[in-house]
Amino acid sequence: MIEVVASMARGPVFLAGELMECLITFTNPMSHLSTSATSEMLAWASAQIHCQFNASEGRVALPQQGNKQDVQAESDTVLIPSRGERGQCVLDTPPKILFCDLCLDPGESKTYSYSEIVPLDGPPSFRGQAVKYVYKLTIGCQRVNSPIKLLRVPFRVLVLQGMPEPPFPQDEEVSPSNPFLEEEEVSRRDARPLERALDMLMVTTSRRCPHMFNITNVRGKVAKFCIFKIVYRLGEDIIGTFNFSEGDIPCLQYSVSLQSEEEIQQQYQRRPGQATSVTGHGRHLESCLHTASSHFSLPIPLNVTPGFSTDTVTLRWRLHFEFVTAREPMEPPIVQQNQSEVTVWSGAEHVDVDTFSWDLPIKVLPTNPALASHVSQFSGTNSINI
Repeated sequence: MIEVVASMARGPVFLAGELMECLITFTNPMSHLSTSATSEMLAWASAQIHCQFNASEGRVALPQQGNKQDVQAESDTVLIPSRGERGQCVLDTPPKILFCDLCLDPGESKTYSYSEIVPLDGPPSFRGQAVKYVYKLTIGCQRVNSPIKLLRVPFRVLVLQGMPEPPFPQDEEVSPSNPFLEEEEVSRRDARPLERALDMLMVTTSRRCPHMFNITNVRGKVAKFCIFKIVYRLGEDIIGTFNFSEGDIPCLQYSVSLQSEEEIQQQYQRRPGQATSVTGHGRHLESCLHTASSHFSLPIPLNVTPGFSTDTVTLRWRLHFEFVTAREPMEPPIVQQNQSEVTVWSGAEHVDVDTFSWDLPIKVLPTNPALASHVSQFSGTNSINI
């Protein structure tokens, strides 16, 4: 038996265009003191990245792919990373050979490093109501005259539009090596595309320009709303303020919800005029009768998917507002300055109200992948016994 353990060096979340590194260790767990211990052999092992696409048949009408076989014969030595997976493989990188003819003595282990740039032209990781995009690193191993064994390590990919192109790997290969270049400088050079992307992300989401909106219904002005920006990154708080003192109509209650809209592209919709799938990710509810001003704060979860668009689906973000207003003016309670007795004000038992809603589109961008790794559902480590 050989134990194979794959562990991603920096966590299970990556930006598209970033260099992903994974350490793969092959171990013969038998002790050399055991009388039955023998050397173990592996014919070969390789690794590659692939993205699996899965769609709900009730909501998405995909073109027929034909009778495509997804079965790998036991004697086949060709690695099919998506073997046994549901859906379609929409993206895969060229496989990289880790070794050929590996012999491990009892108690011996060997570690190999796999590195690959996460493709820029792929979709982000997404688990929606109608569409799913799932990324996995697949390591294939085979003994002589034995079936191929697959070890899959799922990870998450964030896509940032306009990310600078990474340097070509062949440019570094043909350049003369510098023996005086420290390892820290080498790792810093590899991290430059990520640093440029994060710098661009910080600049874009740090710009503040207050946006003012007059909220009205058919009866008149309700309030003035102010939001400081409409472009955010994962993990940020969305903060907005209301000024009800300038309103003509009394507002009894308001709620603000953070929502994502998953819309299937028209050519792939199962039914004409198919409704958009809306998912809520947080809600703020407050009673505001006789309140001059109010505010709300909604955090954007780190585990959600930023807005994106592919040939099949578009994901957008919005703030959904709901207001409950009174049809008639409501007098506030009067408190006498020199009143000696304590009085209790009770609200009206019956109030005729109107309700209306409003949607404000916002833009949600990725964040630092190291920050998103702390709340990821993936561990970045997986193992298998061969």
